[in-house]
Amino acid sequence: MTQAPLTCIEPFCGAGGLALGLRQSGFQLRAAFDLDAEAVRTYQHNLGDGAFVADAREIRPEELLERAALGGARLDLLAGGPPCQGFSRQKRGAHLGDPRNELVAELGRLARGLNPRAVLVENVASFGEARGRAFVEALSEALADYVLTPQVVNSADFGLAQTRRRYLLVAIHRDEPGVFQLTPPQAPWRTVGEVLSGLEEPPERPEDPSPWPNHQRARVTQENIHRFSFVPEGGGWNDIPWEHRLPCHQRVTGATSGGWPDVYGRLRWDGQAPTITAGFDSFSRGRYGHPHADRPLTPREAARLQGFPDHYVFIGNRAAVRRQIGNAVPPPLGAAVGAALAGVLLGAEQL
Repeated sequence: MTQAPLTCIEPFCGAGGLALGLRQSGFQLRAAFDLDAEAVRTYQHNLGDGAFVADAREIRPEELLERAALGGARLDLLAGGPPCQGFSRQKRGAHLGDPRNELVAELGRLARGLNPRAVLVENVASFGEARGRAFVEALSEALADYVLTPQVVNSADFGLAQTRRRYLLVAIHRDEPGVFQLTPPQAPWRTVGEVLSGLEEPPERPEDPSPWPNHQRARVTQENIHRFSFVPEGGGWNDIPWEHRLPCHQRVTGATSGGWPDVYGRLRWDGQAPTITAGFDSFSRGRYGHPHADRPLTPREAARLQGFPDHYVFIGNRAAVRRQIGNAVPPPLGAAVGAALAGVLLGAEQL
């Protein structure tokens, strides 16, 4: 007897990183939505037309079920990563007033209305700490009929050359006999060099086409390029000679103190990248300098570090593409979680 594919609805789908991973692990994405129209266009271009633009605060579970066309069958998985910027450690102090935080409650509302066999919530690691405690508690109340498994994972344990830590909350309905367990594969961490190897240098001018999708260099002043040229692999702004530093760094008294240490940081070819954010093509936003070339990462390089295949094309202007890549759930992490979830749900069906 042929096993029907596991079904999934994805709120807050973004550009499709989680969807790609879940699809690789056997899930069929029946409906997905996001308020970011450009991210939805990227999703549609790469994964099909199951995604649409919608506000989570306005959409009804009945509409999602109609779009998913499940034929009366129960939904297997509701999976989503509500906007996480309000919980990020980079957002100082103002996180409690960020209206995007309230979207977590919408995921709980949809879960109650859809009654899926399992729920997956993905967010920044600090969501499970003090910053997100009230929201986790509210979500737990909404999922009272589920057995919850919260954990923080390091994406490097799941095949990325990036130490991106993420909070996962997996909820399995109490009707299901299976137990969710996510075990990282026992393998050495991949390196930046392994991931970027074979990718040619982007065209010198940002406006020139490249044979690699989204592989254009950022517009950086010659002064900044020269400044960055002094930074060795693994180094940062404090390796820049005093006379070439930014004025704010010239005023720093200690050798390594003052400011963010990763500013003007250059990646190590034999190491891992930090969390890829939407600022990955700027020297001033973190350790996003190419290990060998005197430039920031291109979108294609950042997408590789996020685990996207080279055929995955991001649509929109440069700011939109940066946002889509930086906000994405890494597909290899999504695939690992999806495989563990599929094991629970399919195992339950075979009892």
